Amino acid sequence: MRAIRRFTVRPVLPAELTALGELAGNLRWSWHPETQDVFERVDPVLWQTTGRDPVKLLGSVGRARLDELARDEGFLAALAAARADLQAYLTEDRWYQQRGPADGPSSIAYFSPEFGITAVLPQYSGGLGILAGDHLKAASDLGVPIVGVGLLYKHGYFKQSFSREGWQQEKYPVLDPDELPISLLREDDGTRATIAISMPDGPDLVARIWVASVGRVPLLMLDTDVEENPEHYVGVTDRLYGGNSEHRLRQELLLGIGGVRALRAYSRITGHPSPDVFHTNEGHAGFLGLERIRELTVDEAGPRLDFDTALEVGRASTVFTTHTPVPAGIDRFPRTLVEQYLSDAGAVPGVPGERVLALGAEDYEGGDGAVFNMAVMGFRLAQRANGVSQLHGHVSREMFNGLWPAFDEAEVPIGSITNGVHAPTWVAREVFELAGEVGADPNDLDSFWSAADKIPSRRIWDVKRQLRERLVADARRRMERSYLKRGHARAELGWIEGALDPDVLTIGFARRAASYKRLTLLLRDPARLKRLLTDPERPVQLVMAGKAHPADDGGKKLIQAIVQLADDPEVRHRIAYLPNYDIAMAQPLYPGCDVWLNNPLRPYEACGTSGMKAALNGGLNLSILDGWWDEWYDGENGWAIPSADGVEDTDKRDDLEAAALYDLIENEVAPRFYDVDEEGVPTRWLEMLRHTLKSLGPKVLATRMVRDYTKQLYVPAAVNARRLNDDYAGAAELAGWKRRVRGGWPGVRVEHVESTGVGDVPEVGAVMSVRAFVALGDLSADDVAVQLVHGRTTSEDELRDTSITELSVVETYEGGRHRFDGDVTLDQSGAFGYTVRVVPRHPALVSPAELGVVALPS
Repeated sequence: MRAIRRFTVRPVLPAELTALGELAGNLRWSWHPETQDVFERVDPVLWQTTGRDPVKLLGSVGRARLDELARDEGFLAALAAARADLQAYLTEDRWYQQRGPADGPSSIAYFSPEFGITAVLPQYSGGLGILAGDHLKAASDLGVPIVGVGLLYKHGYFKQSFSREGWQQEKYPVLDPDELPISLLREDDGTRATIAISMPDGPDLVARIWVASVGRVPLLMLDTDVEENPEHYVGVTDRLYGGNSEHRLRQELLLGIGGVRALRAYSRITGHPSPDVFHTNEGHAGFLGLERIRELTVDEAGPRLDFDTALEVGRASTVFTTHTPVPAGIDRFPRTLVEQYLSDAGAVPGVPGERVLALGAEDYEGGDGAVFNMAVMGFRLAQRANGVSQLHGHVSREMFNGLWPAFDEAEVPIGSITNGVHAPTWVAREVFELAGEVGADPNDLDSFWSAADKIPSRRIWDVKRQLRERLVADARRRMERSYLKRGHARAELGWIEGALDPDVLTIGFARRAASYKRLTLLLRDPARLKRLLTDPERPVQLVMAGKAHPADDGGKKLIQAIVQLADDPEVRHRIAYLPNYDIAMAQPLYPGCDVWLNNPLRPYEACGTSGMKAALNGGLNLSILDGWWDEWYDGENGWAIPSADGVEDTDKRDDLEAAALYDLIENEVAPRFYDVDEEGVPTRWLEMLRHTLKSLGPKVLATRMVRDYTKQLYVPAAVNARRLNDDYAGAAELAGWKRRVRGGWPGVRVEHVESTGVGDVPEVGAVMSVRAFVALGDLSADDVAVQLVHGRTTSEDELRDTSITELSVVETYEGGRHRFDGDVTLDQSGAFGYTVRVVPRHPALVSPAELGVVALPS
């Protein structure tokens, strides 16, 4: 019998227990074990059966138990201590207030389509969301004043299960906001705060605003499930990454444009500072830049700037992070569809539609502008952009070189900040406690990992076995539930009690089932894999997980192949593919694995943070040199799988790399794991483990990442924005200067270059003097930089490893002609070459490539 109406009844806590509500309402509990201990004491059984969810726990516990706790002095003391600790965390000065930059922004808006904070708030699908969640948590720990902005999806991402044949099945459970650790943003009179966006096909799209407290960081989430909306608008926030192109476009309009309006409402209601800097985490939120232009150009309460001036204001204070190394990962819409929503009277009324459409146009490298590219718009609306590892920065500069065609890849203005992970979320409690045994302070993560050298080997190995044992127990429970759901009888599942083994070398692999991640590389030679799994002396076991996008049948086939192998009675005790990979599964998985496997097709892994989480728990990485591993592998902190770069036959490449992977496991990984001393401790393995903790621990932290963003991007963006936004005179001057330079650039020429001082046989130490005669037309020498670009040359006279020496104007002639001089010392032997170029120069430019123009000798 089905209910005709459903709602959630909130518990009324005794006065003595009101602090439980405060603790449950701040998601810091999700990475603070001591607070979790308090909730577990409320009811240990319910704590587990509710999925370790404080809100559901408090909604399920009986009144008698609450009254009992209200009289329990020991519990009340623990509750008071947890509340005091939270209050201190929320109010005390932290890194940003104590040692952070004095000229930093007062508020930073961080936009992302998904946020992975905790399993009880399922608003994430994979790496992008987990990274965003870790970014907020680390910002909270550091006191960096970030405000998160996202969407609240009614179904979140799908729950995954398998059919009898191993085919992925999706289920979208309905999420009740009243059962989530969030609250509605309300006006002073108690009514809910809403935002509205004009739509081309009817009434405004209306959204309410939910707020989650992520430690010190508020996270605003927009939700269209309101009675003011027609049904097709209610469905805009139905699920993450679902629907057709128009559905996705509406979601992204809501995230970007609606997100800025939600920020304004939040600041107005709460008094929170308006953001100085806006960070777009991938292109999905790129429309935020259009809303800021609208505020500055047509809003009656705004300064009524012209479009170009408003564009410079927005660009100066915007950071754009690209996360994908593959074009298929970028949202692209037909120009005609975007035009419907962003015409002059559309979602940003009054803003010229043609100017808006030009921002996302793929009108370079032969493109005709018929496609609107969200990443392209992201780059054009942000003055600062980055990839998420050094290699990914290089790949991104190659991918988007067409936006700056006059410059070599190395000078394309896309930098890199390598991702990090939030240690308190992902490191097992036992690992922190182990370090605490030798006096390490878990609150001082920068030096925490050096404790690895002080801990006795026996203790480390005992704890690793304990973590492996916990993973095995969790995997068995999940396997049993999965097989029952697939239609197996409980009577035929007795073998699961012996599946996996806490004393066997355990390799983990959990990724999205995208083709480039090569989920099935280990299956290239099934017979050899089986020999590895069942080796009588040195067996290996695999714990795997990951979802395929619901529309990706290719990814589903990859999963099915693994699931069917895991069904094989010959190896089913040595391999498990666990359904519904999420944060709750990941938290015992990373600590319980000895080795973390990652075998993407290089260079298509932007960063890949799963191996970082394993490393922080003493796991060794076994990976293709891609993403972050390409950057930080040092030969002793794991193993690098040789990559067959340049082999164009993909099947042959997979065969070569799979064979190399088998060789590493058989000849290096397994022998080292099973090479134990008289006490049963693998001393050489522990040498690598200790080195991993010391070499990678400080690098892979999300706190390091957020500090890098703060120092390299947020602070410079805030400083430049202030420079431009003082009565907007700076922005108006910059916009006018750009128009003048672009208009005058056709008259810029390098007419003649001559050099002296090196003789017929140049030697190291010689000083070469260069003169360049340059025509600037209507521009002045102050508008440009004339640069001597010099370095090694290839056999084709291509410059490599270049350096730049700026030449100085020494003479001015009629007709806008000038002579520029400079010297350079030849400090290296070998092939040497040089050229002279002219680039725009302005103190507000971040890069000489910003305008995309350069003049070279003809």
